[in-house]
Amino acid sequence: MLVLATIVFALSLGALAVVAINAIGWRRVGNLTAPAKVSVLIPARNEAENLPACLDSVLTQPDVIEILVADDHSTDRTPDIIESYAAKDRRVKLVKPPALPGGWCGKTHACQSLGAVASGDWLLFLDADARLAPGAAARMAAECGRRGLSFLSCWPQLEMRGFAERLLMPLLNFVLLTLFPAPLAARRQDRALGIAHGACIMVLADVYRRLGGHELVKSELFEDTRLAQHWRAAGERSLCLDGTGTVRVRMYRSLGEIWAGFRKNLYPAFRSQAGFWAFMLMHAGVFLLPFGLALLVLDGSMAGALFMAAALSVLLARLLLALRFGHPLWSVLLHPAAELFLLAIGLASWWRVVTGRGVEWKGRRYREAPEGASV
Repeated sequence: MLVLATIVFALSLGALAVVAINAIGWRRVGNLTAPAKVSVLIPARNEAENLPACLDSVLTQPDVIEILVADDHSTDRTPDIIESYAAKDRRVKLVKPPALPGGWCGKTHACQSLGAVASGDWLLFLDADARLAPGAAARMAAECGRRGLSFLSCWPQLEMRGFAERLLMPLLNFVLLTLFPAPLAARRQDRALGIAHGACIMVLADVYRRLGGHELVKSELFEDTRLAQHWRAAGERSLCLDGTGTVRVRMYRSLGEIWAGFRKNLYPAFRSQAGFWAFMLMHAGVFLLPFGLALLVLDGSMAGALFMAAALSVLLARLLLALRFGHPLWSVLLHPAAELFLLAIGLASWWRVVTGRGVEWKGRRYREAPEGASV
């Protein structure tokens, strides 16, 4: 037990160190602006609830020359909303992608259709639930110029309202920033350090088309990060910055939406079963187990003290992220409950893929599986 406690404590301390480095060193988009011709491209499937606020935020951007919205075969009022905005502002245009070809995911196909007809020098891909801050497009273009980037993603500020959102959504940043060394990714262009959030990605149009655009990731459910990795593999510079003050999203509005959204992405995010199970073991053994075994400290054992220290390290990591990103402080104390939920989602995502049932999103079913995923 003492050996296990020592390993768990060492790993929790390492995760805390990574979080601390990220909390201090992960940069945000600067305040400088630069003139740019930006095309905003929004893939939209059944987004009647989200789309108006997204378009309202984009229409305030002075450097946006066009706003192309792909109605991805919606069954709600999405096309009507696009046309109503187009009637008020000539920059807004409705794009109708053809029927989804075999081997493509819906979002990647919609994005490819948008990129093919855009005329801007910069292409800013936005999800319909994204809300741009004033001047965000010009600041992102300036950041690309200053850093020599042809690909910039902004990790969005999370808007959380309901109890389930406030409890569970902060885990998204925790998962990312216990694994990903953001300051190192800004200095090195290794493929493995490529990461992106699909809600907000700006690319140089010429480079996007030269590399093949979203066709590079046409069958990927985790297309955003895979695209960033392809970018780096091709020798182009990509970066993901903290998007606080630049873009915000309310990704999910209920417990059911959180479950469905994370189940869609969690297992497909990994290239192999080995990587997935290492992730699950880390979260079960390092970020959850210490809270169950910390009570051993009551019998005065060294193992109990180490488990208690590990649990406190995890809570401190969560606290640092809560302070950095404005997460509810009470969600820190309920971390074990959130971890149980994450592990359950991971198992559900794995099971649906490896049994051939696939994951469902917006009325479509995808059966993509990481390498070696068959059972």
